[in-house]
Amino acid sequence: MKKRNEQTRLYERAQALFLEFKNAYAQEWQRLDACERMYRGEHWYDVPQSDPNEPRPVTPIIQATVENLAADLMDREPEAVITPEVGAEARVAQVVEAVIARNHDSAGYTVEYQKLVHDLLVGGYCVQEVGYDGELNNNLGGAFIRQVDTRAILFDPLCTDIQEGRAVFKISRRSREWLAMHYPKAAAGMVGDTSGATDAPQDEILRADTRDCLLLLEYWWREYDAETRTHAVHMALLCGGQVLHDSRTSKPEGYFEHGLYPFVLTPLYARKGTCLGFGVVDLFSTTQQYADKLDQIVLKNAFMASHNKLLVTEAAGFDTDDLKDWSREVHRGESLSGITWFTTPPLPAYLLAYIKEMRESIKNESGASEASRGVYSANVTAASAITALQEANTKRTRMASTQLYEGFAKAVRLEIEVEREFNFFARPITIVVDGVREETVFDSALLIKEGYGGALLPIEFYISVKATKQSRFTAAAQNELILQLVQIGALQAGDAVELMHFDGKELVLKKIREQMNAGQELPLPEEGNRRSRQGGAAPATTKRRFGGRNVV
Repeated sequence: MKKRNEQTRLYERAQALFLEFKNAYAQEWQRLDACERMYRGEHWYDVPQSDPNEPRPVTPIIQATVENLAADLMDREPEAVITPEVGAEARVAQVVEAVIARNHDSAGYTVEYQKLVHDLLVGGYCVQEVGYDGELNNNLGGAFIRQVDTRAILFDPLCTDIQEGRAVFKISRRSREWLAMHYPKAAAGMVGDTSGATDAPQDEILRADTRDCLLLLEYWWREYDAETRTHAVHMALLCGGQVLHDSRTSKPEGYFEHGLYPFVLTPLYARKGTCLGFGVVDLFSTTQQYADKLDQIVLKNAFMASHNKLLVTEAAGFDTDDLKDWSREVHRGESLSGITWFTTPPLPAYLLAYIKEMRESIKNESGASEASRGVYSANVTAASAITALQEANTKRTRMASTQLYEGFAKAVRLEIEVEREFNFFARPITIVVDGVREETVFDSALLIKEGYGGALLPIEFYISVKATKQSRFTAAAQNELILQLVQIGALQAGDAVELMHFDGKELVLKKIREQMNAGQELPLPEEGNRRSRQGGAAPATTKRRFGGRNVV
């Protein structure tokens, strides 16, 4: 009875908070839905239509801008770089980095990152969730980073920092069949939940058929212990008037040891007084609407000009139906002075020039110019020149990329904490040591370091987490510079390979080392070029340096 009363209080407290959050998010959901319609070019549906035959053109300015920025951000997909704070932890950093890379491969982070980029640009913010899935890696388990639909998560509207919020709600719809399979004991007593009722008709997530679907709430909250000055985070699943799961049953000390909400929110353009943000659509929606309105005026004028009117007076004595028949060669009437062609006057030239200038302004301001899309003149071929042009025309991309990288680093930091807490099985991992692949084993014991008094040290005390990714243009420019240094003799071939970035680099380094160990000659670049030009044989031996060592 005591447990039932406690669950009843938990359910009532969660429902009260959810109702408060839902009411505060009503306008936000409408904004997100309007942004998606604007991105898809469906914003004309929000404008009343006086004439059913009037044109409603859509120039994909915002869509092109978003897709252009998204393409650049996908080229800059972040990767986790784990570096040791001290040399003794170098191997731990390598193993952790390999584990994180495997987690992202198995969980498909590239697809999640693509969704995050769309949410960031269109809606103005994106949300990542960090957790542990025991079914990953063939049921060996593993941590994950996943995208959360921005319309399916609610943060405290009173806080600008989500970690300071009273609660976080994740909402979803589940069929009764799904609930019966996952919660068979509670399925029979589930009733229709009115908490999903909403006045906004576009809130598809909350709008559920009470006969087939119910609203499933994932309720996260934090509790503060003043004596230990620590937080504990808990989670409960609520549906159909019942508490399906309470994490305090199995982990009363907290769902995660780190005591944080397992969510990372990244805004694009920050908003005052809230943790949410504005996106590209919010900045250019008015301009998009005006541009489409001008296109509508031009098309209406063109349609009117293509159907010239014929004015006929009664005194003319001509039959109007007879005049409309263009197949006839002779028309009978009294006077031609009563017949006049009514032509639609053309639009002023300044209006067409204004439309063109608006297009160019939007392209430049939104970052969708020719240079940012990779359109260059024929004489621009060097990778360094292309990189310089790219960097000069991707300022918006760099800003968004910096914010995504910061959020990604925070998510990876939580991911490592989750691996340290939940990983119970040793997993085989392959790392690269001096260009050679080596198999090792990852165990969470590697991440458990105790300080004075037996306290668990934070991971930042011995490894550092960073997010980095070179775009293909930056890597090409760096490789081109290294080749130029080789050509002037400032670098040797083996050293150049170590500095370059390309797929299969470890294999090339391995082949070079095998040639060194076998005592084979490594020809200088200028010798190889001279040999190919002369068609002759190479010198018998050449003394070279590779990695600081003399090679004969």
